[in-house]
Amino acid sequence: MTPQSLSSPQCLLFDLDGTLIDTAPDLAKATNALRQHHGLPPLSFETIRAQVSNGGSALVTLALGLSHDHPDHAEARRFLLAAYGKEVAVESRVFSGLERLLERWATPPRRWGIVTNKPRVYTEPLLDALSLSPHVLLCADDLPVKKPSPEPLWEAARRLDIRPEQCWYIGDHVRDMQAAHAAGMTAIAVGYGYIDEGENREAWQADCWFDSPSELVNALIASGE
Repeated sequence: MTPQSLSSPQCLLFDLDGTLIDTAPDLAKATNALRQHHGLPPLSFETIRAQVSNGGSALVTLALGLSHDHPDHAEARRFLLAAYGKEVAVESRVFSGLERLLERWATPPRRWGIVTNKPRVYTEPLLDALSLSPHVLLCADDLPVKKPSPEPLWEAARRLDIRPEQCWYIGDHVRDMQAAHAAGMTAIAVGYGYIDEGENREAWQADCWFDSPSELVNALIASGE
């Protein structure tokens, strides 16, 4: 689909890291703190950034080369997340331009929300620090399942009393598109997020791609929001 052919949404649901908020700087610091703890030199920011949307376990594997089933992986993950939890919103910011969009969608009948695989213990302090108040928030630990399951997206729509087909789900990872399609929502992918250089974007089967926050904002304004 092209932006012009998309139906105007009644609700915008965002993934968090790499879609709505640029959390990579603070997660990169935590990842390199883990490296330093093990006597290793820091990794480049761009190397870490590409893995942020894959979660804490992926960052541990990146930092130390430990597979998920390695006996030391769990302890390393605890160290990384503890370091991150101490500085969850030092350099993290809403992606430039999206503040204007959120302001326009702050008052019903327009609604916006967040459905993330990030645990609530890190999500809520981050949103508080950035003064963000979504109409609905679903985190990794709110339901027994998480993305790419459609259940969190359905639950967000249910809490807003809106049909899934009236929602755009916006994300920077293939699992976001899988969840959106399974939920019956319009699947919007953003190219400015945390995407590995070797990723096959065509395989995501997104309904539409926006390569910058301004493209996303302008498309919604052009559609009449």
